Amino acid sequence: MIELEQARMRLEELGLGQAALLLDAQLEAASHSQSTYLSFLNSLLDAELFERQRRNLEVRTKLAHLPYRKTLEEFDCAFQPSIDERLIRELATMTFVNRNENVLFLGPPGVGKSHLSVALAVEVIRLGVSVYFVSLAYMMEDLRKAYEENRLEKRLRVYVRPKILVVDEVGYLPLDPVAANLFFQVVSARYERGSILMTSNKSFGEWGELVGDSVLATAILDRLLHHSHVINIRGNSYRLREKMRTGVYGTPNQGTN
Repeated sequence: MIELEQARMRLEELGLGQAALLLDAQLEAASHSQSTYLSFLNSLLDAELFERQRRNLEVRTKLAHLPYRKTLEEFDCAFQPSIDERLIRELATMTFVNRNENVLFLGPPGVGKSHLSVALAVEVIRLGVSVYFVSLAYMMEDLRKAYEENRLEKRLRVYVRPKILVVDEVGYLPLDPVAANLFFQVVSARYERGSILMTSNKSFGEWGELVGDSVLATAILDRLLHHSHVINIRGNSYRLREKMRTGVYGTPNQGTN
């Protein structure tokens, strides 16, 4: 027992907390299975490694500020036939991240843009890549405050440093000149340095109105679209799919102008 406690203490001193916690159980299992010393050691180290990976994933997910957890497997591509499922699966390989390419999801509210962007973020986090999720409205409010307090350069790093920046809900509110300029600075700083995952309910032709300056809108889009994948989702609300299938909710009639 003294040697067992000494071994446990040594594991804890080396920072192998999970191995120390499972030492008794692993020894008992090794005894019953008559495992070799190397097999026992590998099992103990595997348990430690698994726990570290789990904790790292948990920390990275927390730092990403994801609003919820979604996966690609949970997305019903059959409900949105306009989506190229093969392209989504290709994006999940994360090749676009290594190339610093952007992914832009366009479409009306509720079609699954945010679900897909969060799901791709989850995939990337699992691979150990840094991610930061933010709505455009919150990012602009945050950067405006930093600008007014003369600490914009430092605050910009929050949105430039991550390998992937997920910007949600672009287009729901128009940008004033200050916000439009700040948005340009973020896009420009990340150009060819990191990927942007973006969701928007506006077509690119409407960005001049969104930004309030057609020249600035062109400069932003030029950088976003130069290395990018654009996925235009056309269809009914993904959130209401079950109600539509049962006939509880129908597609609203379109008015005429």
